[in-house]
Amino acid sequence: MLELKAVAHTYPDGTCALNQVTLSIGRGLFGLLGPNGAGKSSLMRVAATLQPPSSGEVWFDGFDALAHPRSLRRRLGYLPQDFGVYPGVSAQALLEQIAVLKGITDAADRSGKVERLLQLVNLWDVRDRAVSTFSGGMRQRWGLAQALIGGPDLLILDEPTAGLDPAERNRVHELLFGLGAQATVIVSTHIVEDVADLCTRVAVLAKGAIQAEGTPAELASALQGRVWQGPADAFNGGATLLSRRLSGGQLVARVVAEACPGPGFKRVSATLEDAYFAAVDARGRAGA
Repeated sequence: MLELKAVAHTYPDGTCALNQVTLSIGRGLFGLLGPNGAGKSSLMRVAATLQPPSSGEVWFDGFDALAHPRSLRRRLGYLPQDFGVYPGVSAQALLEQIAVLKGITDAADRSGKVERLLQLVNLWDVRDRAVSTFSGGMRQRWGLAQALIGGPDLLILDEPTAGLDPAERNRVHELLFGLGAQATVIVSTHIVEDVADLCTRVAVLAKGAIQAEGTPAELASALQGRVWQGPADAFNGGATLLSRRLSGGQLVARVVAEACPGPGFKRVSATLEDAYFAAVDARGRAGA
């Protein structure tokens, strides 16, 4: 289990990235949702012991990860939001080098593991191409493969589906689903669809603080019976806007209200996306 206790971080320029974040994350898939700039990447770097927090604690399976970072890193697979690669080095060769760094020294064993990972992320046919020439989606899939080397017990994925087309995203979701039974997997993203059906628990981070946490069903149920959808220009001041989108060529709004907020509105089932927008908006109204 990964435990974050009252984690706070302020950068030298005074920016408060994290504000007393406390989470307990067990085995399985955990989703960390938040808008850009919410502090997700800062929290993932702290959890991976790549960035010490200003204050707070990080524990993994009973040991102090900040005091013993190498103990955590031996069991860690990490996909950062952005990463660089050596130019001109093939996907297979670069994975094999990372496998050596992770302690897989037997050549035959290492070669077999790298082949299986490249097959898993659908890159075996381009194994001889330099990673630096890959498209954004291919590069992201290669990044996922390197995170999986060594069968990590803790897998931290920061925006893992960035740049992927719908088919690639579905493939990654299927892959992550299989990993959840064996490891603690954290999926950090601003894309609600990435966690709605994939993760057993979800937390919403906004302005560096946790605003909501629970199962997707629990978060949605908190709004059940109070979500309405209708014409975007027709709701009254007693409603709180959740989101606006085009539907059937018309701009419609989803709002939270105790009673019908205006003509043309109908009560609809609450979703995790509604709960996400409500949590983020509540933080905004609090002035944080």
